[in-house]
Amino acid sequence: MLKTRVMTAGVLLAVFLSALFLLPKDGWIAFCAVLLGVAAWEWGALAALAAFIRTLYAALLVGLFVLPEVLADSRGLYAPAWIYYAAASFWIILVPLGIWRQPRLGSRALLLAAGATVLVPAAAALVDLRGVHPSLLLAVLGTVWISDTAAYFIGRRFGRHKLAPSISPGKTWEGVAGALAAVGLYALAWAYLGSVLAWIGPMKVAPAWILPVLLGLAVTGIIGDLFESLIKRQAGVKDSGTLLPGHGGMLDRIDAPLAMLPLAVLAFMR
Repeated sequence: MLKTRVMTAGVLLAVFLSALFLLPKDGWIAFCAVLLGVAAWEWGALAALAAFIRTLYAALLVGLFVLPEVLADSRGLYAPAWIYYAAASFWIILVPLGIWRQPRLGSRALLLAAGATVLVPAAAALVDLRGVHPSLLLAVLGTVWISDTAAYFIGRRFGRHKLAPSISPGKTWEGVAGALAAVGLYALAWAYLGSVLAWIGPMKVAPAWILPVLLGLAVTGIIGDLFESLIKRQAGVKDSGTLLPGHGGMLDRIDAPLAMLPLAVLAFMR
């Protein structure tokens, strides 16, 4: 299982890095639109939509995503700033309450609206962060990858105390501690290399704030992971799909970035 997981991750990383550094802006937007469409399709499946309606839902979200490009005047952010503030409010306020109270999302319309709130801002954030420099987006996503990897191995080795047993029994507080410790070291290295990384472009975060910002993004990523687990549990499935061997579906691979990317735009670009 671990071998399959690592092999799939390697292929995904190679494809992602090639797209990130080689595609022109319009090509990158198209790449993000494909990712969004697949994720929206899986979200529609979690909402028990019929295949045709699921296709319409995915097409609608992709349309909402590309709309800023159609209306673009080449100034400022790719997407309006209010989209990121709305997504940040969703992840910081509403989702933690949902994880705590675990309400039954019986309304399909509510679940689909949540999907739009989760998926579209994250896709737009991929465009905006890459617009500063591809390496900035890569460095931000590195927070998630380091957090996930540390949580997985530390949790497996030392995990004793369950983080949210009714939502995701495999996650532990020890895994969270390991994730935050690893991200803390990553943040310190990033802050130390701040002058070296200046070529990435203008960022709004001073080196002294890199540590709290990245720790905050890591916590938000964990919240995103738990939220997707809650949605899957209520849908009665273990994985969001079968697209990625060893990982499940697209949503299973991007649950943490979905939560942290809009906040990263606000932290690094506003």
